[in-house]
Order: sequence, then C-alpha cells, then structure tokens
Amino acid sequence: MSREAHIMSALRSILLHIDASPRSGKRLVLAHELAAQHGARVTALYASTPTALSLPFVMAQGAEEVLPMLQQLDIDYRDNAKTLFDRSESTATRPFLWRELNNGAVIPGVASQALCADLLILGQHDASDPMTVGVPSDFVPSVLLASGRPALVVPYVDIGTTFGQQVLIAWKPTRESAHALTAAIPLLRRSKHIHLTIADEREAIAEQATALEDYLRLHDVHAPIQHHSPVPAETPGDGLLSLAADVGADLLVMGCYGHSRARELVLGGASRTVLKSMTLPVLMAH
Repeated sequence: MSREAHIMSALRSILLHIDASPRSGKRLVLAHELAAQHGARVTALYASTPTALSLPFVMAQGAEEVLPMLQQLDIDYRDNAKTLFDRSESTATRPFLWRELNNGAVIPGVASQALCADLLILGQHDASDPMTVGVPSDFVPSVLLASGRPALVVPYVDIGTTFGQQVLIAWKPTRESAHALTAAIPLLRRSKHIHLTIADEREAIAEQATALEDYLRLHDVHAPIQHHSPVPAETPGDGLLSLAADVGADLLVMGCYGHSRARELVLGGASRTVLKSMTLPVLMAH
C-alpha cells in the first residue's frame, strides 16, 4: 500500500459528543485511547437541548417563574461536563479541544460540526438516565443520516477492558456497509482477530468473503479472519449481538440503515435492535 493511500485512510480528526450525563466519561476515556493510538485530534462538543425546551409543561401559561431555575440547571449541567472534561485532560497525552453548541437544535448542530471529522464518538441513548434529557432519543441515527459521517457508538452498559482487538464485521453488499468498513480500516489495522459474517440474498457469500479479505490485506489489515455463518434473517440485530458475545468481540462494524419519512426517522430492523440493545461499541455508517 502506498504512503499516500495509507494517509488517506488514517484517523486524524475525531468529534466527541459530550452531554450532561456522567456516562460522557466513558466516551472521553475511549477518545483518549484512540487519540493516543492514531495521533488524532479530538474535539469535544458539548451539545444538549435547554431543559426548558425539553419539558413541554414549561411552555404552558403561568410556568414562567420556573425558567430561571431551569436556566441555572443548564449552567450546572454544562459546568459539571466541563469539570469532567478538565479532569480527563489532566492525564491526557494529547490535548483535546472544547467546544459548545450554544444555539440551534442539537441534531443539525452536531451534524454540521461532524462534516469535517473522520469519526464521531457518540453515546447510546439511555431512557432511564434523567441526565440525558437534553439529548433526543433518535440523536445517534439522526446525526449519522444527516452528516454521512461514521460514528463509534458507545453503549451505556459497562464494556470490557479491551477495544478493537476482536472485531466482528457484519457485511452486506450495500453502500452503508462499505462505508462502515472503510471507516474501520484504521482500527482494523490494530486488531488481533477479525470475525466476518455476510448477509446476501444472492448467496454469493464465498466470492464476497474472498473479495473482502483481499480488500483488507491491500489496506494493511493483517489480523487473521474467521468466517461465520450468516445470522438469522428474521432477527438480524439479535443475531449479530449474540454472535458478538459468542466470539468475545469488543467492536462491531456495520452499516446503519434508515431514512426520514414525513419528519419521522425509520430505521432498519438490525440497526434499530443494535442501537437499543448494544452491549459493545459499534462503528456504524450510513
């Protein structure tokens, strides 16, 4: 592989989403690890919908007296997030940039900032965490679809101590899957073992497996590749998560399938299931 091609597929710019939840700390840790491994610049973007806009009752007549309290709450949320960021910076090997999205809607604002990033780091939505009230439930897939940039989505459950050593690639002959695979190349170069499962109604699995392995080798991915049977077509999301657990994967690479229809985000079955029930980091791309 030429030096120029290697540079083009390098990981240099990461946009990390920070919100009011302490779980942002998990994303900070992972971002620091990636920055150190790849020599990447990380921009931490604090973005959260103001509490007053997240609570419909506040806009009701007679509720104006609570606005100052909610505005102070937003200030406290921001200050706590900045403290978490500063604490992580004290032990960092590479400095991070801090930015804040102060105006406008969160999804288009983050999507706009994402356009000049090689990779986004986002957090899985946790409906049980009141500290994420300022982050829309469809934040992750909406930003993926709006920006066209790949994202590493970090689950809210505890993850293992390793990342990117045992990688499961969920391949389909689609542009979404191809986009995710290309975005994962810098991570795959550092992996120790790759697991591959292919879904193709045409059943041209053997030919695709050979082509994929050749593609990865051309891009200096030298980890051994183990092939697995396709997951059940009826429950692809559950099948992928089950296979990831069986092989001890610490990263899943897959396309994100969905589209907007009448102001509603419609996700594919596997994407919806994985985003809801993920137990490991997932690199997704639309």
